[in-house]
Amino acid sequence: MTSIDVRPASGALGAEIRGVDLEQLTEDSFAQLHALLLENLVLLFPEAEQLSPEAHKTFGRFLGELEVHPFLPKLDGHPEVVVLDSEQGAKADVWHTDVTFQASPPIASVLQIVQCPPRGGDTMWSNQHLAYENLSAPLRDLLDGLTAIHAFTHPNGTVFEAEHPVVRAHPVTGRRSLYANRMFTTRIPQLRRAESDALLQHLFASSERPENICRFSWTEGAIAVWDNRATQHYAVNDYTERRIGRRVTILGDHPKGEEPRWPHLTDATTAADFRAKS
Repeated sequence: MTSIDVRPASGALGAEIRGVDLEQLTEDSFAQLHALLLENLVLLFPEAEQLSPEAHKTFGRFLGELEVHPFLPKLDGHPEVVVLDSEQGAKADVWHTDVTFQASPPIASVLQIVQCPPRGGDTMWSNQHLAYENLSAPLRDLLDGLTAIHAFTHPNGTVFEAEHPVVRAHPVTGRRSLYANRMFTTRIPQLRRAESDALLQHLFASSERPENICRFSWTEGAIAVWDNRATQHYAVNDYTERRIGRRVTILGDHPKGEEPRWPHLTDATTAADFRAKS
């Protein structure tokens, strides 16, 4: 790792890494990469060679236990390696943080693109620390006392739902970040529905501001690693040729933040309270 080359990918987050053989990672070399990941939130390896499935999984295991996804397609013989094929619908062109509809969302992912179109198909990431820190102090104070419901309905009818703090503290650095995303966050249960909808739209827009974003143009073999606890990402759907990626995902933790300062509120309860007072 003495020849490692680190280049900022944007002013907000992300670093391009060169001079690392990911097939030969040691605990010491991974420790350097992990420190860079905590600092930059996204590590991009534009000159990486095609990883073997075993090396891909080994890289992921340095970060923690690997997920076996319940329904996404897998690489034959490697249930921990998800195959994301654009011809099978793998086009995540909505800003999101992965799998926040579960009680323990994943902490990170390692994605390698093995086939990409000659142009287009970039991925963008957004820094959720900045999204939180750039809000006004009164709004940050309100958000610190709220939770949000995250939900997903699978095509087979199975509904997944979890409740997380709107602002979470990073378990390693302690830095706070927004934790609400356009794909999965449905409502803030301490607020009336109209209030929740308006506030969430503002938070989504704040999360997705260009000032918070880095963008990466893929080449075949390139790798990205991102901290799922403090980022959102968006796969730009501006291509027609096939795009295939292989991803391992690291099992999650329970997002922690301030204790909610108010109970859940429903529109029906609010209406009943109003009638009682009148």
